Amino acid sequence: MGKLLWQPSEERIKNTNIYRFMEVVNEKFNQDFENYDKLYQWSIENIPEFWAAMWEFAPIKASKPYEQIVDDLTKMPGAKWFEGARLNFAENLLRYRDDHVAFIFKGESRDSIRMTYKELYNEVSQLAQYLKEIGVGSSDRVAGFMPNMPQTIIAMLAATSLGATWSSCSPDFGIKGVLDRFGQIKPKVLFTADGYLFKGKDFDSLGRVADILKDLPSIEKVVVVPYVQEKPNISHVGNAVSYDDIKSQYSPAEIQFEQLPADHPLYIMFTSGTTGLPKCMVQSAGGILIHHMKELLLHADLKREDNIFYFTTCGWMMWNWLTSSLSVGATLILFDGNPFHPDPGALWKMAQDEKITIFGTSAGYIAALQNAGVKPGKEYDLSP
Repeated sequence: MGKLLWQPSEERIKNTNIYRFMEVVNEKFNQDFENYDKLYQWSIENIPEFWAAMWEFAPIKASKPYEQIVDDLTKMPGAKWFEGARLNFAENLLRYRDDHVAFIFKGESRDSIRMTYKELYNEVSQLAQYLKEIGVGSSDRVAGFMPNMPQTIIAMLAATSLGATWSSCSPDFGIKGVLDRFGQIKPKVLFTADGYLFKGKDFDSLGRVADILKDLPSIEKVVVVPYVQEKPNISHVGNAVSYDDIKSQYSPAEIQFEQLPADHPLYIMFTSGTTGLPKCMVQSAGGILIHHMKELLLHADLKREDNIFYFTTCGWMMWNWLTSSLSVGATLILFDGNPFHPDPGALWKMAQDEKITIFGTSAGYIAALQNAGVKPGKEYDLSP
């Protein structure tokens, strides 16, 4: 058996979300679990009961409760979950509307920008009004060709508040990579920033977007978010409108969240495309919401006071996972750029400055740090 490196105190254990969840299960189902192993075993032997407990513990906001958890556990795929429920994914992520910080955005070599939950709600409201006015609804797809910035999440929330399905890819994708993905789903609206940052350089996105539009006739509007330039020239992009112009035209108002079945399509994600065209993967609103909340609450022990970061672009599933942290009311740290610019410790300096409590990344990044000789725990103050 390997050496035990660390063990939490009894006080710390009892302050975790999963301990509170275990107490809920014990009371609700007349159990006496005292450790994770027994709780885990119960969860896989009593699947409907586990998800019923999770639905309440999260809690999932729904205008109509489910009639049954699952119709047939032996069907995979094909089982129907939470039949009868009516809910909206965006409403669950926008349950907080106060002055707590929702986003801290750090663009490469730029100062951090902050946005509160109240400001987030208001901006989603403005954008949702615009999308509704141009006819976006529950049968439409809306796509993002965006950096990992607050406006990407705002666009997703505005679209899904209306019941539209969201898909996104990173702005460093080439034209073919974008068309291979978005060409299959035929989005009605495309969100793009005017560019992105990488290794201290600004890269233009609008030239590629203009070319992409030639082969994507389904796109009726392109919403351009200023990022690299304060007022980018969008005249060469067909049917383009400035994000800032939209904000100036609409006042924040109460969002009318479209209430939809739990299996309504929320996200379209894609495989890597190494064996032909990227394959579409559809994730449902109810399913991905409760699954993400289960992982964030029970596995990551995410709480409202946490600052959570995951090193990801908008083309990776971890962007979607990180975004769901809004449902817990935590502060999301968003980063755009090269993690080794201006030096290999860039993200750890950010972790130190922004007091990141949950830091997520990939094995490749850790290996690159090791090769560069970076020792985060010794070189940066990472205490909470």
